[in-house]
Amino acid sequence: MSSHPSPDDENIIDIKDFSFLDQTLRPSRFDDYIGQETIKKNLKILLQAAKERAHPPEHVLFYGPPGLGKTTLAHLIANEMGCQVKSTSGPAIEKVGDLASILTNLSPGDVLFIDEIHRLNKIIEEVLYPAMESGVLDIIIGKGPSARTIQLDLPPFTMIAATTRVALISSPLRSRFSGGTFRLEFYTEDEIEKIVKRSAGILGIALSDDAAREIARRSRATPRTANYLLKRARDFAQVHKGDLSLKFVADALALLEIDEIGLTALDRKILEVIIEKFGGGPVGLSTIAAALSEEVATIEEVNEPYLMQLGLLERTPRGRVATPRAYEHLGFDMPEDRQERLL
Repeated sequence: MSSHPSPDDENIIDIKDFSFLDQTLRPSRFDDYIGQETIKKNLKILLQAAKERAHPPEHVLFYGPPGLGKTTLAHLIANEMGCQVKSTSGPAIEKVGDLASILTNLSPGDVLFIDEIHRLNKIIEEVLYPAMESGVLDIIIGKGPSARTIQLDLPPFTMIAATTRVALISSPLRSRFSGGTFRLEFYTEDEIEKIVKRSAGILGIALSDDAAREIARRSRATPRTANYLLKRARDFAQVHKGDLSLKFVADALALLEIDEIGLTALDRKILEVIIEKFGGGPVGLSTIAAALSEEVATIEEVNEPYLMQLGLLERTPRGRVATPRAYEHLGFDMPEDRQERLL
């Protein structure tokens, strides 16, 4: 196979674009965005109505676990409206002046995308309210009795925010997303398989159907993870001079220690510690973290959600408990008195 794509195939990326690989795999049209059907239908109505009124769409908030496409949807809205998107994040806006600089440099119709907005300073939130609601920026000049407030008119704009922890966003700020607050759901295996095949086509990779299905099975129902596994499988096949058949994909994922249902080495260690050292639980989260020399936040925010989604782990008032399915998956025999010890 030639190292250069055919000039007739505009979907295959050139070598000079490899440093921006994740951005290249991001869909640029709603028709290319797979999954989240209900959200797409709502957004299409919102955008169509805004176009007919010749006015920017109202502000929108996306929330959900990382890697599900919140940033992609923000860029799709900008592409659909034919406007520019200015991106920043909550932690990057440290002072009121930072926000004022961003807002005053927007052009009419621009999209302002703020990622991880739950980490925005509360003082900065107060400045954001009138900007979102009335299109004005209130600036206080001076201190004490001589202080005065001036208002700067802002161009019409759409603010799109994304967060993985919507509960940490204050109620006044959430209520100002009048265009809608949308929760992104995990993807089905069929949807992930379509995403993997689309990404393989863009990368110019010959991927068999069963290999694509295997990547989808182990991707934790998340497109970002699926694309990561596809790229690592491609690297493995390239180095070992093979093709992306089911065998090579399985070998590549085994090297990454990702099993057939998407569990990582740490996922399995968590379950093994609960079963082997603490009799299947219940056991406290901090105790599990200490036994693994791992951070409590890592286990709680990264590993536990997927283990619970698969029904391998339960949270109880007394602590974490490994389920019968966890015993079965790891090949352990469940003690006969386990149920009695849980009562």
